[in-house]
Amino acid sequence: VQLQASGGGLVQAGGFLRLSCAASGRTFSTYSVGWFRQAPGKEREFVVVLTWSGNTFYADSMKGRFTISRDSAKTTVYLRMNSVTPEDTAVYYCTVHNRGSYYDTYSYDSWGQGTLVTVSS
Repeated sequence: VQLQASGGGLVQAGGFLRLSCAASGRTFSTYSVGWFRQAPGKEREFVVVLTWSGNTFYADSMKGRFTISRDSAKTTVYLRMNSVTPEDTAVYYCTVHNRGSYYDTYSYDSWGQGTLVTVSS
């Protein structure tokens, strides 16, 4: 499945953004979809996953600020980011879980191009 992340941009600290992840030609009905992010000079890190059955798992630092959801047609997954800080500046990627730990990048494939989020202080 091909993925396209969008919705990134420049936002002030304390503000919010909503990122979107669209599947090309297919739905997410049988896929678990994750969001990862990669800040400049840092490794890609897990943000959140929405399993095909509707369960969610968040990285501890995102709990309470970020919310993952999907539309009823299961063609788009969203990441709502509230109370952003400059530390949230990164390229955000959506991806499809293949096998293994939800928290490990190697458990995913079909990475999209990513969307850049820049948080100004």
